Amino acid sequence: MDLTLQKPGEHHFIHSVSSDGIRVVDQICRDSLIVSARRLITDWPVDSPEQLTARHLDQILELQPELVLLGTGERQVFLAPELLMVFYRQSVGVEVMTTQAACRTFNVLVSEDRNVVAALMQGQAERQGLQ
Repeated sequence: MDLTLQKPGEHHFIHSVSSDGIRVVDQICRDSLIVSARRLITDWPVDSPEQLTARHLDQILELQPELVLLGTGERQVFLAPELLMVFYRQSVGVEVMTTQAACRTFNVLVSEDRNVVAALMQGQAERQGLQ
């Protein structure tokens, strides 16, 4: 699914999402990633929400976002309350949604100069187009 046809500004944006991966500007990312307006972290070692720990969330919070969009793959999977508390203790908003929805929302918010970070999971099943 193509999300945008042109670069809307001088920041990262998500061009498309498919079984081949997530295309951030001109780079195809086949694994889970973290993206902000200025940073792209392609080695985020989380394939599913069940694997998330507070240590993984610290990687997101190091970017000092006001809002985090957490894409949980093909299905929306809510976080355990203790993981949500990691965000709330830092006064950071968090929205959990499918990865495709998180990609679309990220593009809108970053184009509005919002301080947003998207943490996008691409599990093995998504990469193989099985879900």
